[in-house]
Amino acid sequence: MTKTLDRSAVLTVLVALLLALPAQASVNKSIAIEAGETSDGASTVNGKVSVGAGATVTGEVSSVNGSIRIEEGATIADAETVNGGLRVADKVRSRNLSTVNGSIDVAKDVAVDGEVSAVNGRITIGGGSKVAKNLGNVNGDIELEGSEVGGDVSTVSGDIELADGAVVMGNVVVEKPSGRNSNNRTPRVVIGPGSRVEGVLRLEREVKLYISESAEVGGVEGVMTMEDAVRFSGKRP
Repeated sequence: MTKTLDRSAVLTVLVALLLALPAQASVNKSIAIEAGETSDGASTVNGKVSVGAGATVTGEVSSVNGSIRIEEGATIADAETVNGGLRVADKVRSRNLSTVNGSIDVAKDVAVDGEVSAVNGRITIGGGSKVAKNLGNVNGDIELEGSEVGGDVSTVSGDIELADGAVVMGNVVVEKPSGRNSNNRTPRVVIGPGSRVEGVLRLEREVKLYISESAEVGGVEGVMTMEDAVRFSGKRP
């Protein structure tokens, strides 16, 4: 993912389109898809959406102002919210997960067939989970705990940590802030023990860079080099 901000323009279209979707929809009301139920989707303005354990949702799950919770073993298509967090329990299968303002918390053994993206929000991916394509945000920490990302991991102002043998098949990117995203805070990038970045660490701004002696990275490019990294031998620097 490059230029994650472009996602915000797409997601805000939800405000106009939610009630036009061929799915269960409401205004000022929360929606619950019960455990084991099959649904063609759910959308709400000013409400929460929950998907019960083992449910199957063939369409989009979305909210303008409200959180989305997906329980264990459910299968969904896209889950999108504008102002609200996304919480995904163990063994869920999804296509894309995205939010503008809110955190994304993915538990263990989750399969995301597409991308995970946020503008302003933390992203956490639990052990055994796999994201097939890119993962990124603009503002907010990113933590991969024994999980795998098939594309790039990117941020502008957030910290990035790969822990417990996490794998990134693409690049780890810290983009240079510009305009309203300008932020003087120095991000922290930690590549923990046993973790691997198949691509490079592409750093368009200076960061506090820590790489475990047992981690593998394809190199460091941009405004920093491998010589700028602090190597460490413990679980965390």
